[in-house]
Amino acid sequence: MNSNHLPASDQRPIGVFDSGVGGLTVVKQLLKKFPWESIVYFGDTARIPYGTKSEEIVRRYALEDSIFLLDKNVKVVVVACNTASAIAVPMLKEILTVPVIGVIEPGAKAAVYYSKNRKIGVIGTAATIRSNSYTKEILALSPEAQIIPQACPLFVPLVEEGWTDDETTYLIAERYLQGLRLNNIDTLILGCTHYPLLKNAIQKTVGKKVKLVDSGVETAEAVEQILKKNKLLATIEQMPKNYFFLSDMPYKFQEIAERFLERSIPHVETINFENYLLGKGEQFWKKYQTAQTKKY
Repeated sequence: MNSNHLPASDQRPIGVFDSGVGGLTVVKQLLKKFPWESIVYFGDTARIPYGTKSEEIVRRYALEDSIFLLDKNVKVVVVACNTASAIAVPMLKEILTVPVIGVIEPGAKAAVYYSKNRKIGVIGTAATIRSNSYTKEILALSPEAQIIPQACPLFVPLVEEGWTDDETTYLIAERYLQGLRLNNIDTLILGCTHYPLLKNAIQKTVGKKVKLVDSGVETAEAVEQILKKNKLLATIEQMPKNYFFLSDMPYKFQEIAERFLERSIPHVETINFENYLLGKGEQFWKKYQTAQTKKY
């Protein structure tokens, strides 16, 4: 075959960052969809949570996380953090030299596509719900939509404790979600990367007719479109290599991570992010801070 007709191939890894470990549910979907692609994951566990920080700080953290991934030669940056997706993605798209995708836009698009009665529920952390990020994105796509948001702050610790099918979890789910059920939603966005692990409890509570939108699944679909459009797909020429980096090693990380991924996790490296930021990341931020972020 003439080499000019061979499909384009890019063996560089996909980069994913989150403020903690929840983004591993996005990694799970990427691994399922792209078994031949390599992935580099960075969890900024030393500075979690992002949701309590100012917008300027979230943009700075997101940029620093992205530069770390670029140093690992990634070909796309996936922002697997709802807070950073809501606040920093427009800036990252303008500044970074690779494509950028967050979790909010794919989730909102999918919800609008699936909803028939235009009553869409959104659950997430208190910070994500306060940001109105999903509401804004949905209304931009479907102005007639009725969005019913609900913060579910106890869902994250339930997941991290492994209480995904516990009686307590079902009681808490009922407390949080009964209002959504009474509002007759037909679609529900799981607006936190931890929440897919609670699908059974959530589905049982809202009813089997309600479509659950997993932002991780939808983000993986969006990544596929980006890779195809930009001719960045890898070919099955070599075994993929997945790397996991953290800025701190949280308690029970291995147990939590393997529960999220539903597979064993390879070696995890903890990096001294403060030392790293004294180098390229800090210089990059100073270079672009004044010129690029005032408009956001």
